[in-house]
Amino acid sequence: MDNFLQQADFFSSPQSGKFLYAEVIIPLALPKNYTWSVPDQFHAIVKTGCRVEVELRNKKYAGIVKKLHYKKPEAFEPKPILNVLDTEPVIYPAQLKLWEWISDYYLCSEGEVMAAALPAHFKLSSETILLFNEEYGEDFSNLDHDEYLVAEALLIKKELKLSEVQQILDSTHVYPVIKKLIDKKVCLVWEALKETYTPKKETYVLLNPQFDDEENLSRLLNEDKKLQRAEKQMELLLAYLHLQKTEGEVTKTELLKKSNASDAQLKGLAEKNILILQKRNVDRLRYLPKNINIDFELSPAQKKAFEQIDELFKIKQVCLLHGVTSSGKTQVYIKQIEQCIKNGKQVLYLLPEIALTSQIIRRLQKHFGGYIGIYHSKFSQNERLEIWNKIRNGELKIVLGARSCLFLPFENLGLIITDEEHDASYKQQEPAPRYNARDAAIFYASFFKAKVLLGSATPSVESFYNASTGKYGLVELMERFGNAKLPSIEIVDTKKIINKEKNKIIISPELHAAIEHSLANNKQVILFQNRRGYSPYQVCEICGWIPQCDNCDVSLTYHKLTNKLHCHYCGTVYPPVNTCAACGNHRFVKRNFGTEKIEEHLEEIFPKAKIARMDIDSVRGKTAHDNLIHLFEQHRIDILVGTQMVVKGLDFENVNLVGITDADSILSFADFRVNERAFQLMEQVSGRAGRKDGDGKVLIQVANTKHPVLGYVKEHNYQLFFQHEIEARKQFFYPPFSRIILMTFKHKSKDVVEDAANVFANNLKNEFGKYIVGPAEPLVGRIRNQYLMELMFKLPKDGNLMHLVKNGIRQQTAILHNTRKFASVVIIADSDAV
Repeated sequence: MDNFLQQADFFSSPQSGKFLYAEVIIPLALPKNYTWSVPDQFHAIVKTGCRVEVELRNKKYAGIVKKLHYKKPEAFEPKPILNVLDTEPVIYPAQLKLWEWISDYYLCSEGEVMAAALPAHFKLSSETILLFNEEYGEDFSNLDHDEYLVAEALLIKKELKLSEVQQILDSTHVYPVIKKLIDKKVCLVWEALKETYTPKKETYVLLNPQFDDEENLSRLLNEDKKLQRAEKQMELLLAYLHLQKTEGEVTKTELLKKSNASDAQLKGLAEKNILILQKRNVDRLRYLPKNINIDFELSPAQKKAFEQIDELFKIKQVCLLHGVTSSGKTQVYIKQIEQCIKNGKQVLYLLPEIALTSQIIRRLQKHFGGYIGIYHSKFSQNERLEIWNKIRNGELKIVLGARSCLFLPFENLGLIITDEEHDASYKQQEPAPRYNARDAAIFYASFFKAKVLLGSATPSVESFYNASTGKYGLVELMERFGNAKLPSIEIVDTKKIINKEKNKIIISPELHAAIEHSLANNKQVILFQNRRGYSPYQVCEICGWIPQCDNCDVSLTYHKLTNKLHCHYCGTVYPPVNTCAACGNHRFVKRNFGTEKIEEHLEEIFPKAKIARMDIDSVRGKTAHDNLIHLFEQHRIDILVGTQMVVKGLDFENVNLVGITDADSILSFADFRVNERAFQLMEQVSGRAGRKDGDGKVLIQVANTKHPVLGYVKEHNYQLFFQHEIEARKQFFYPPFSRIILMTFKHKSKDVVEDAANVFANNLKNEFGKYIVGPAEPLVGRIRNQYLMELMFKLPKDGNLMHLVKNGIRQQTAILHNTRKFASVVIIADSDAV
């Protein structure tokens, strides 16, 4: 890292006597970074990586200085930087390099990367300030009552914040008044950037130092008549002395709670100069004491894997740990982390979902105490900023979290662990930057000469291909911890089950019997269904009409909890439909089933069982998911029904049965990765069974029993699946043999979006025609009242060609947006789309 800092000339001081310019990244989607001039008074303090206050088109922004140079832009006269906001850089050069690479590779702007990377408080907010116009004078006779009040306050104070105007008028609706004052030239408007972060303060209670002497303290307690008359104050003082002895430092909140005393009684002791109240800045998040406590030994298989990883890290930057479910990959990670932080390095532990952090953090805190912190979007902006600063100054050695952790300001990164590396959640979808955290982590690690450990029971085809061809190291851990057996898998043919209502079977007789058996043995059950809600769609019995979203080309899902129809694409909620819009019939049939319907059905057939549901509707909020996992771990839930949330890496030792209620829905997506996704989902969910004693069983309900993926899952045979899948990918030139860039065009007019996509494709066909597929309308052709068209580039792995294509995409996007007809067409480029 030190060498890199020198190369970047990160802290170099500007040469005096020359005009200095700064390339500044601001949080806007600008095609290239704008340049501002640096006034003389800032020459000595401005540094790369610091925030500066700049103005662009009468708006103020807090930007990050990317580069300082002496070359004046030829095309325009740069505006001066208004202020330097930091004395030291808030980000390091490795981060700036990462931002630049992400913006280039994933076809977005560095401003969009900045907006995603920095906590909101670093971006500051612009606050409107009214300035009194001295030229107007003091004659307010032509102003109405509200205008007069504001003008008079302006005359006295000379400037007012918007919030102060609202107080003066006792109203939030002040804009009409302000507009009139501006029109009458009573005042001028000025935008000021304000810092939005506020430190959390806590009041600490201290004993007056004169009573540190035991003799003085004894006199106070035994001889002070005033104190002895004030019984409550005496009780409070004794409670304080006890707390101070047991806890060390005492907070006001803790003291009042433990002593059942009032604020007035504490204030009385402070006025008598016995206790001192002191306000301090404190952390919003509590941390455990810093200690390393590894209280387990690796099994022979785990130890072998650990040693193989160490050997491979001597010659490879990236290593893939392919371990079957419940093989103890996390323990291997913990040993690697211990080794890394003992060498004085930092560790980034990436997980695909925030939901997974709650169970893993408890295991890691047990071993690493206060060395570890969590960072993700469920934290408040203040909390995120505090964690950011602790990582920047090296206080936290291990950081656990989802993909946004990649942007944290590590100074001495030694290891990145990407757990469940196959998971599609590592890829950001909306908004830009549409980066893959797994791939970006490998690039980021290279700046620190850090190692990257990828882990999965079902690696992505791309990662396993890279490992099998020698690009990555490969270590396999093919036995479960404690020699537990992998669960047995049974296929239940739903075509053979007679259903009077001709609906899909929710719980087959075989699954029903298996659940009964598990409950009788005091075991727990997980049921997986890849659809939330009650019923994915309802159909008119007479004409077959299906209620659809007004804004999207999709059917509406019925949610029984809200008794509403929900669109899962745009989020619009509709009242239940009782009359067919086509034929007027009042009878509807609910087709298929979601997690809500399974939960209701289970409550009917297993009335004594404790049943819970885990999907995005049931675990909203910061701690909802963690609370549900706690209940399941404590065996206060017998049957857990869920979507993909129950699949990903959770460890429940008492589960011996897993049911996949509708495997057909997983096997029938129109996507080249459908077999990979289906194998991963079914193998991962089956891995939740029999993790402790190996006595696990998985039932898969499916109509298409001949699908080849079911055979691979039944045998737990990843190698055979990979061999078949890689041949198909090679034949049809899909990743890992090609790179994909997916272009999406959006517009409210179907004709305009079709024309835009065709013009775009035709302009690039001469040069790149053999790599272009489409344009075509996607399966869902309209979302949020925007019609969609897609265009795909399937490119060979050639860096020069990729560069040419990306330049072509940028040029054609600019040309289209400069054409009046297509100016409002939204064009999205997605590299390595999933």
